[in-house]
Amino acid sequence: MIRVALVDDEAMIRVGLRMVLSGEPGIEVVGEASDGDQAAALVAGTRPDVVLMDVRMARVDGLTAARRIVADFPESRVIVLTTFDEDEYVAEALRAGVSGFLLKVAPPEQLIEAVRTVAAGHGLLDPAVTLRVIAAFAGTEPPAPADPGLEQLTPREREVLRLLADGLTNAEIAARMYLGEATVKTHLSRVLMKLGLRTRVQAVVYAYRTGLAGS
Repeated sequence: MIRVALVDDEAMIRVGLRMVLSGEPGIEVVGEASDGDQAAALVAGTRPDVVLMDVRMARVDGLTAARRIVADFPESRVIVLTTFDEDEYVAEALRAGVSGFLLKVAPPEQLIEAVRTVAAGHGLLDPAVTLRVIAAFAGTEPPAPADPGLEQLTPREREVLRLLADGLTNAEIAARMYLGEATVKTHLSRVLMKLGLRTRVQAVVYAYRTGLAGS
């Protein structure tokens, strides 16, 4: 059972999220909060697998809450609920170590898939928003092409990372490189381990910051 916590200051949004998720087998909504201050207490009390977190909220915003949760409850993965006009907020969320982003207008099936994906330990890379804001985020800092972390990767691992940063799925990377999908997953796991990263989102950020992608 995947345990989910909902954090949004709009009651109707929380109702809609709960209705979609509660009707899905294997997913349970364990609690709700209306601001970031309540979110930390909610996670402490319910220990959800996934937290759906709004960005703009009164009192304590979602970014502050996300930082607390990622730091204090690393087993609870945060998905930020965002809109297209929040690049600056998403860049901060990336720095906080969230596991993914989801547009508030996403269809129900995408919401369900996002929860399952993040609960399984993967990052959520929605090409409709994530790659755009990652590129903007990477552009705020000078690239470090000589980063020693890249030297740890084999040529094939570098190529897998570059294609991941281009927004390709595991299946698409496998087809492009004439590999099995299981082999791609293995390469990605090794990339994360060697670079000391937790999620695919962080791997994409790394690829942009070091100049491996986006050039």
